[in-house]
Amino acid sequence: MSEIVRGYKVFNKDWICRYKQYTCPGRFKEENISLRLCGEGMHFCLDIKDCFTYYEFDPNNHVAEVIAHGKVVQGDDKCCTDDLEIVREIPWDEVLRIVNIGKDCTGFGNTGNWNTGNWNTGNWNTGDWNTGNRNTGNRNTGDWNTGDWNTGNRNTGNRNTGDWNTGNRNTGNWNTGNRNTGNWNTGDWNTGDWNESSFNTGCFMTEEPRISLFNKPSDWSYMDWRNSEARRFLNQIPKNVVEWIYSEDMTEEEKVKNPTYETTGGYLKALNESECAQLWWDGLRDGQKEIIMSIPNFNRKIFEKVTGIKTETESGKE
Repeated sequence: MSEIVRGYKVFNKDWICRYKQYTCPGRFKEENISLRLCGEGMHFCLDIKDCFTYYEFDPNNHVAEVIAHGKVVQGDDKCCTDDLEIVREIPWDEVLRIVNIGKDCTGFGNTGNWNTGNWNTGNWNTGDWNTGNRNTGNRNTGDWNTGDWNTGNRNTGNRNTGDWNTGNRNTGNWNTGNRNTGNWNTGDWNTGDWNESSFNTGCFMTEEPRISLFNKPSDWSYMDWRNSEARRFLNQIPKNVVEWIYSEDMTEEEKVKNPTYETTGGYLKALNESECAQLWWDGLRDGQKEIIMSIPNFNRKIFEKVTGIKTETESGKE
């Protein structure tokens, strides 16, 4: 069925699209084709914004008003036709006014004003997806941020919810370190204030505190623990392990829950976290076990309680 449909089409700087040369103005027909989206036919969009799903938002490209006079196949965000008229080229400043609800934007899809980035609802943003103002980073909801994903203000780091942070992932204010929930910290992971070192819960600390291990004070800092070989090994404990249980090793309860064992000769058992951890421990070399058991204040009973791992053999020795 023939119909007249108005829309928009983008071309490269040579007025070529999909290897076909166009002119503006001009009318073009394709005969003896089977119209198919992403296949045969000349494509265009009803909404100018949809054009830039398929073409870069680049002022060097040509954007034009078009009219489909022939048959039209319509999809979710584009159409194709066998008879297309190029009516006029749309100047770039007019394109910007069409695609942005805000004023004087050079970016795309902005509802705020004076944005050079894209999809901003705030104003004066050079980054993208900002709801705040004067951001040069991306996805900020606060103002004057140069980093990304900030909900606070005047941050130069990333993912801050506080204000005036130059570090990353801070929820406090005026931090130059990272992951602080307190204020005015230059170190990292502090919950207190005015700390120059890291992992402090107090204030005005210049040295990283020692941590307790196995319910007793130790001479390790939390950074010592984070950098330890024991921690590296323990982080390798698997969480999801399955093990084949042969029928002769199955309990009566397992046989009831897995009646196909008579045919398969057993069943695949999903181990819980304690079983996974024990299986991992039993597979370690003696030297690797010794590294873990050399953690300051190591206590077998506490270790078993929190990890599920029995470090003693049936004879009582490891």
